[in-house]
Amino acid sequence: MSVEIKEVQTKRELKEFVKFPLNLFKDNEYYVPQLNRDELETFTKGKNPAFDVCECKLFLAYKDGNVAGRIVAILNKPENDKYKTKHLRFGWFDCINDFEVASTLFRSAENWGKKLGMDTITGPHGFCDLDPQGLLVEGFDKLPTIASYYHFPYYKDLVEKYGFEKEIDFVEFRSTPPYETGIPEKLLKTTEWIKNRYNYRIANYDSMKEYKKHGKELFSLLEDTFSENFGTVPLTEKQVDYYIKKYISFINKDLVKFVFNDNNEMVGFMVTMPSLSKAFQKAKGKLYPFGIFHLLKGLKTYEIIDFLFAGVKKEYRGKGVDTVMILEIVKSAMKLGFKYAESNQELENNTKVQAEWKFK
Repeated sequence: MSVEIKEVQTKRELKEFVKFPLNLFKDNEYYVPQLNRDELETFTKGKNPAFDVCECKLFLAYKDGNVAGRIVAILNKPENDKYKTKHLRFGWFDCINDFEVASTLFRSAENWGKKLGMDTITGPHGFCDLDPQGLLVEGFDKLPTIASYYHFPYYKDLVEKYGFEKEIDFVEFRSTPPYETGIPEKLLKTTEWIKNRYNYRIANYDSMKEYKKHGKELFSLLEDTFSENFGTVPLTEKQVDYYIKKYISFINKDLVKFVFNDNNEMVGFMVTMPSLSKAFQKAKGKLYPFGIFHLLKGLKTYEIIDFLFAGVKKEYRGKGVDTVMILEIVKSAMKLGFKYAESNQELENNTKVQAEWKFK
């Protein structure tokens, strides 16, 4: 049978769109499903503030009467304003191993982009840099973080056969805390010298409410840190509020490090959390009735610590802020008994961050 394409327009179709990967990757030991509730919210106007500055179309592909693939086409207006482009994004691409299905999905996204006057398309991307992005090309036998995509190896073949080419790679790292050797004394002394030299203060609040008060300052610094990086786009104030509520509220206060200067200005931050990948697998996309218990247990399972994001104020780069934060995180991780630390996606040309992970 030929492939049938349908634009998602009803709640039932949106649920089909969200649940398709659960069937596609059923029983796969490495796939980490997102929560259905979060995915539905992501594509609902009035709930996801990205719709204030973005447009999108969701497409489902059917073959033999069954859902065979999905894709989202995204027009990110701030991106085009920033880079002076006429560019379309695609994301949330999932597909059976069938080039006819894949090519029909890509053409559907492209055709909508052409109607809008766009002349380029790349992906996978989300609405912004805090959504999952990228296409897995290595590490199919590794459990990803909850912020990463997982794909079957054939995805790369489908994408390249259609004509897409690599633009840039992301890399991820894993390290182990220095339980056997201990933290080098030289590093401890150097870090103390840095803090005294620049009058750095490490935030040490009693509750996450105090950390949350600095949420907007954190995101302002995050944007300042990554504004020059490949493909980054600015967030609106409503998006910032949205992500503060979504992320900061659930972070363990011992795994968040804020650095302030002597004027009480934030000059660096590092946000980490226990890996929830296995908890998300057990939840199988459902928060209730039992998914919430898996997530709460996961937040107190100190096996793998995930580095979510970090930033250093531009004028403080090269002044040891990152060293101070990493040492503080390592101390907390060792105190809690974490066995491993994992990064999220890092650009392949971000050599400074890579050097830090190789050091760890």
